[in-house]
Amino acid sequence: MKSKKNLLEQLKSLPHFSKDSLYQLGKQLGLADATVDTYISRFLKHKEILQLKKGLYISADFFSKSRGDVSYSFYLANIIRTPSYVSSWSALQFYNLTTEAIHGITCVTPKVTRNYKTKAGNFAYQSIKADLFSSFSLVHGAGKFDFFIASPAKALFDLIYFKTRQFRGVRSKDIKTLVEELRIDIDEMDKKERTKFYTMTKKRVNDE
Repeated sequence: MKSKKNLLEQLKSLPHFSKDSLYQLGKQLGLADATVDTYISRFLKHKEILQLKKGLYISADFFSKSRGDVSYSFYLANIIRTPSYVSSWSALQFYNLTTEAIHGITCVTPKVTRNYKTKAGNFAYQSIKADLFSSFSLVHGAGKFDFFIASPAKALFDLIYFKTRQFRGVRSKDIKTLVEELRIDIDEMDKKERTKFYTMTKKRVNDE
């Protein structure tokens, strides 16, 4: 049982870990993979580790110490489904452009749409065409963890893109009204970002 405790102690310092990395740690402690599998089941049962998805976990101890840091949640969002970036409501709230209460984290990915409901939160991934998987960057210093997030302009673009089913039936003159209905404080957005947003949307709407 000492090896089980040692394994759990090592996990407490990791922001996330996979089943394969657990097997590697187990080998260092002289544990067979089957034994590690048994320990994983017990850790999950006693809520000492939390499952994000099949084969991917975080320690309950690390999560409880980091759960108040939004950068950790965004970092996990990037890890759960790769590649992806935080966008739409979640990004707009991060930039203080909306006062709407946000539940869960919304991300964009070139992979298929998928949702993950976990003990660490709910993560929604919306599928976008490869040519629109753009205008995001890696943010440093907004917390202890780095994460990929859409620019303010792209976050708003993505929100409307999915809400209108890829701007179906939307014209240029409708954009301002859509933004107002969503209660997005676009006047607080940097002027360059506002210009980028309108440039992006004009390329997608049909004004014929």
